[in-house]
Amino acid sequence: MKTAHTSSAEVDLDIAHVQAELARIDLLIQRAVRCWRLSGQDPADNFRGLYVSEADVDGLLARPSGINGGQMAALAPEEAHKFAEAKARAAYQVQTLVEAAQQQGQTLRLIHLATTFGLDRFDLDTFLICLAPALDLRYERLYSYLQDDVTRKRPSVSLVLDLLDEPGPERLLRLPRFADDAPLFKHGLLERVSESGAGMSHLLSQSLAPDETIVAWLLGDYQPHADLRTHVALVWQAEVSAADALLAAEAWPHLEHLLGQRPMVAFYGADQTSLHAATRLCAARLGRPLLAVDMAGVVQAGLSPLHALRLALRDARLTGAIPHLYHWDTCLADGGTPPDILAALCAFPDLVIVSGQTAWQPEGIDRERSLLWLEFSIPAYERRHALWQHFLGQAELDGEVDLLALAGQFALTSGQIRDVVASASDRAAQQSRPLRNQDLFAAARAHSNPHLASLARKIAPRYTWSDIVLPADQVSILREIVATVRGRPLVLNEWGVGQKLVSSAGITVLFAGPPGTGKTMAAEIIAAELGLDLYKIDLSTIVSKYIGETEKNLERIFGEAQSSNAILFFDEADAIFGKRSEVKDAHDRYANIEISYLLQRMEAYDGVTILATNLRANLDDAFTRRLQFAVDFPFPEEADRLGIWQTLFPPGVPRAPDLDFGLLARRFKLAGGNIRNIIVSAAYLAAAEHEAGPAGAQAAGQVTMRHLLHCTRRELQKMGRLVNEADLLVK
Repeated sequence: MKTAHTSSAEVDLDIAHVQAELARIDLLIQRAVRCWRLSGQDPADNFRGLYVSEADVDGLLARPSGINGGQMAALAPEEAHKFAEAKARAAYQVQTLVEAAQQQGQTLRLIHLATTFGLDRFDLDTFLICLAPALDLRYERLYSYLQDDVTRKRPSVSLVLDLLDEPGPERLLRLPRFADDAPLFKHGLLERVSESGAGMSHLLSQSLAPDETIVAWLLGDYQPHADLRTHVALVWQAEVSAADALLAAEAWPHLEHLLGQRPMVAFYGADQTSLHAATRLCAARLGRPLLAVDMAGVVQAGLSPLHALRLALRDARLTGAIPHLYHWDTCLADGGTPPDILAALCAFPDLVIVSGQTAWQPEGIDRERSLLWLEFSIPAYERRHALWQHFLGQAELDGEVDLLALAGQFALTSGQIRDVVASASDRAAQQSRPLRNQDLFAAARAHSNPHLASLARKIAPRYTWSDIVLPADQVSILREIVATVRGRPLVLNEWGVGQKLVSSAGITVLFAGPPGTGKTMAAEIIAAELGLDLYKIDLSTIVSKYIGETEKNLERIFGEAQSSNAILFFDEADAIFGKRSEVKDAHDRYANIEISYLLQRMEAYDGVTILATNLRANLDDAFTRRLQFAVDFPFPEEADRLGIWQTLFPPGVPRAPDLDFGLLARRFKLAGGNIRNIIVSAAYLAAAEHEAGPAGAQAAGQVTMRHLLHCTRRELQKMGRLVNEADLLVK
C-alpha cells in the first residue's frame, strides 16, 4: 500500500475493490428487501414507517424474538439459489481484484485497514454496510425502507445484524462486536451518530457511520478528523535535505541504530528547530511520511489529549506515517504523562516520537516498551559556528564576518541563528547594501530573550575605551575580562578546560569603588566591545524583608537572563552583601542564604555577571574568592581628574578659550560622575543665557569658567560638602 503520492492506476484498483465489496453488500440488501416484500410490506404505502397500524401490532406480537418483519418470510429455494450464485460471483470478483493487486505489489487499502486493525469478515462487512451511504446516497433510502423509518438513513446495529446474520436469538451473541473496546470502535473506524427520532440509549437502535477520515483515505486522500484538522500535517520528504542533515547531525548517531527497533522516543530541549529536523530526518531515512500533531493546539481547542492521541496514532497506522506528537508538555500532569495516555503510547506497535521542552517521568503503568530519551539543548560552540556558516550561505557580505565572536558570545538555538541571519539580511536590504558584521550582532541581540527588559533596565552602551580614565592596571583588567569572554570557546571547548576545571562558562566580576568612579561606564564599555546587551538591576529593589522573596526575585531574573545572552550588571550590591556575621537569629541566617543563593546563580549563569559595590570592605574573603575578576575603582587623583574633565567635555560644545581644566582638577576633589553633572549643567546654563541675549545676536553661547564654577558650587551643595568661596574665584 502506498502511503502518499499514489498513482491513479493504484487508486483505481483500490476504488474498484471497494465497489466490488459493496456489490456483495448490495446482494445482502436486495435479499433483505425481497424478504420485506414477501412479508406483506406495501412499498406503495407513502405513510409506511410514520405510523403503527393494528395489523403491525398483531404482527409484532406474533413475531419470535430475534426476527424482524422481513425475516418472517423465507425465499423460495430457486430464488435463494440465485442469490447464492450471485454472492459467489461477487466474491470471485473481489478475489480477482485482490490477486491483481498482489501481482502489482500493491496492498489494497481496504485489506490494509482490516489487517492493521484486526478486522475479521464480520467486522469488515459491518464497516462496508456503514460506508455505503457515504459513497452513494441511494443507500440512505434503502436503509430507511428496511428500518421502516424514513428518518433513519444510517444503518442501526439491528439492521447490520439483520443483513449479516441468520434470524434467531443467536445473533445477540454478536453484540460485543459493537462495544467500545471492539476493533471498529476502539480505533475510531465507526462512530455512533444520533439521527432524528433515534435514541442512543439502546445498543440495537444506535445508528452507525464511518469516520470521514477513513472514507477519504479509502478514496486515496488523507483528511484529518475534524477535531484535529488544523493541528495535524502529513509531511512526505523523499530525500534528506542538507539543512536537516546539519541541524540533526548531533542527534543522528544516537538515533540511527534505534530506527530498526521501532522504539518510543522522547525528544526534549530548547533547540526545537534541530528537534523537528531530527524527526524529519528519521522519516526520510526510513522512506516514510511524518504525521506531525500539535498537541498544544489540540488542548487549546478543547479536545481531550487522549482522544486526540488515539486519532493521531490511528491515522499514523493508516498512512504508514511516523507520528510526531510535539508540544507534549501540554499533556503532562504533575510532571508526568497520565497513565491512560502513556498506555495508549505503549500500545502503538511502531516508532513514535513525542517532543517538548522538558523531560518527564513515565510512571503509573506496567510497560514492556522502553522509552528512549534524547536532549536537544542549545548547540555547543562548534555546532553554532557551523550553523552560522550554513545559514549565511552565499549571502553578500560587506567585509569579514566575525563568526568566532557570534558563535562564542551568543548561546542561540539553531532556529534563532536562522532567524538572526534573516533579520540581519532584512536590515541590510532595507538600506540597499551588503550584510555587515554589526547587522548580525544587532539582530543576535534582538533575537535573544527580550523578556528580561520587564525585570531589569536595558542600558544602551555609549562609551569606548578612550572615554574611561582609570589607572593602567584597572584598564588592563577590564581588557582581560573582554579577552576571557572571547576566549571561552577555545579554552573551555577545544582545550578541554571546561570538562573538569570549570563548572560553567559564566564570567563573574566585581566592581568596587566610590560612586561616580566609572563602574557603570566600564560595564558599558565591556558590553559595547563584546556586542552584547547590558541590563542593569538595582539589587536594593529586589531585596525583600520577607523570607524567601529575595531568592524568588533573583530566580526570575536569572531564569529570563539564561536565554538573553546579556551582561547582567547588579548595582547597589551593598543592599545584599555585608560581612557574613555569626547567626544570631533567623534573619541573619536567611541573609546569608540570600548571599549564597546569588553566588550560586551567578556561577550557574553562562553569561557575564557584574556586581557593583561602593564598599569593598563589606565583602568577606570567602565571597571574593568565588569571583573571577575584581576591579577596584579608586577615587581619581588630580591627574586622573584632569583627564576626566578633558575626556568628558564634548568637543561640539562651544567653550571659552580660557577654560582651565587643570585648575578645576586641582581645586575640586570630585569623581567622574560629579564632573559629568557639572559639565551638563554648565552647558544648559550657557544655552539659557544665549537664548536670553539681545535679539539678532550673532555670537554663539559659550561655556565659560564662570559657568563651570557656578555649577561646581551647586554640585558641592548637592553633595552636602562645605563650599570654600575662595576656590570658586578664578585667579
